[in-house]
Amino acid sequence: MGFKCGIVGLPNVGKSTLFNALTQTAAAQAANYPFCTIEPNVGDVAMPEPRLEVLAKIAGSKEIIPTRMNFVDIAGLVRGASKGEGLGNQFLANIRETDAIAYVLRAFEDDDVTHVEDRVDPIADLETVETELMLADMESLEKRRGNLEKRAKTGDKEAKETLALIDLALAELTEGRPARKAEVPADQRKAWRMLQLLTSKPVLYIANVDEDSAATGNAHSQRVVEYAAEQGSDAVVISAKIESELALLEANERQDYLDALGLEEAGLDRLIHAGYNLLELQTYFTVGPKEARAWTFKHGWTAPRCAGVIHGDFEKGFIKAETIAYEDYVAHNGEAGAREAGKLRQEGKDYLVKDGDVLHFKFNV
Repeated sequence: MGFKCGIVGLPNVGKSTLFNALTQTAAAQAANYPFCTIEPNVGDVAMPEPRLEVLAKIAGSKEIIPTRMNFVDIAGLVRGASKGEGLGNQFLANIRETDAIAYVLRAFEDDDVTHVEDRVDPIADLETVETELMLADMESLEKRRGNLEKRAKTGDKEAKETLALIDLALAELTEGRPARKAEVPADQRKAWRMLQLLTSKPVLYIANVDEDSAATGNAHSQRVVEYAAEQGSDAVVISAKIESELALLEANERQDYLDALGLEEAGLDRLIHAGYNLLELQTYFTVGPKEARAWTFKHGWTAPRCAGVIHGDFEKGFIKAETIAYEDYVAHNGEAGAREAGKLRQEGKDYLVKDGDVLHFKFNV
């Protein structure tokens, strides 16, 4: 399954610099992982996964195939985008196609880089972007209402249910809150997603700081971190400029550069993991002499559903899953050792796959 995260922000906040760093990182991975730019503004990036390297070494796998993520560089938004200002219409259409939104917020001072509103205030920038998305959602919902009301009067059950969800969304939006704040009944969540509301998508916040603040942050980024905590979201502090430089280095040079800056890991790695966690995504592995491969699944998925990530026939004809926890696979030096130690389990249709499971599916179609 894919994961597509839209990178959103005002002009001149470092959004495209960050996206370029992501795509340069992906290009640097090309020696080991295939890289493609799907479109000029879409980067396909491998998920950093050190466990995959360990498994491949133990199994003697000829090829390593990581799971992947798409990042979409969405055209810079300006005030009035909800009414079509700037590239507003395209901007909003591109966001609708994403699974999550990463707000890039300017958290650096630089007289040489102008701000579209002549200030450095990351929270005000965020409010400008989110207001435009809320206005666009309100307009979209109001346009649908007339036809749904006509159908509801004829007794159309689906129309009545959709109207109730529209009212739920509008109750939040008219109070100046994004649609994701609405409490949606569990049995209505699929229909809620069908509304395709821009502000119902999960979000994370990226505070783009200057180079000197990459390790410790600054007053601007601290405001972003505090705001994210209040919203129950995550924030990542990154220097897009440093990341773009880091992406051009050889692998053996990157850690030295990070150490010199006082950073434990690249900001982009933290961003990718934050995006992964945002959607409650996890990873299982298939391992053999031909390839070691990572697969993405949602927390709480059963073994058959996870098998379907590989191929629909695996899910339809699922019989069982031979399962080894990552720690057991490593501790016993592979499948044979884990089997001998009694760590290989036979799991059925009700098994909830765990992050790090090494799986081999048995199926019949």
